Amino acid sequence: MVRADENPPGVFYLASGTVRQYDITEQGTVIIVNIFKPPAFFPMSWAINQTENSYFFEAMEPVELWLAPREDMVNFTRDNPDVAFNLLSRLYRGTDGLLLKMAHLMGASARSRLMLELIIAAKRFGKPSPKGEIKLNITAGELAAQTGLTRETVSRELQKLKAEKLVRVSFGIIVISNLTALEEAHGLGVQGAI
Repeated sequence: MVRADENPPGVFYLASGTVRQYDITEQGTVIIVNIFKPPAFFPMSWAINQTENSYFFEAMEPVELWLAPREDMVNFTRDNPDVAFNLLSRLYRGTDGLLLKMAHLMGASARSRLMLELIIAAKRFGKPSPKGEIKLNITAGELAAQTGLTRETVSRELQKLKAEKLVRVSFGIIVISNLTALEEAHGLGVQGAI
């Protein structure tokens, strides 16, 4: 785990598994701001801009990480334009997704915020089944931390989505019955932002 306000030992390369980046509010609430999946480098703002690290980074499952000194990573990126371009492309894709989430956090309903998070999670981390369903290993608590909603609100909204047959919930797994139907019920095209 990398703690907020501590200098990381270097730049991590995530080869397998997932790592969450989060903050903790004054009230002690965990707010997940990003989930890294392979291939990913972090914390890049600390590495490139030399900004103070203000986030926690924690493995969500067993991970394979490689570690490089900050200067080596910065020089490698500078000397390899294809790597820099790939990193920049992923950064902008992530920024688009964060801006979309931020817009929803500022003005959308709980239903819309939850649906957007489910759509993003399905496209980034979902495991398609032969039936065309998408399985997500995510809990109501994690969805609450990612949407800024309370756990109770997430559970209530999931029950409504269940009643509409858009999702099924079972033992920490959410199954999206039909991603296209969920996107249509949400009413917002999010394809390019994920």
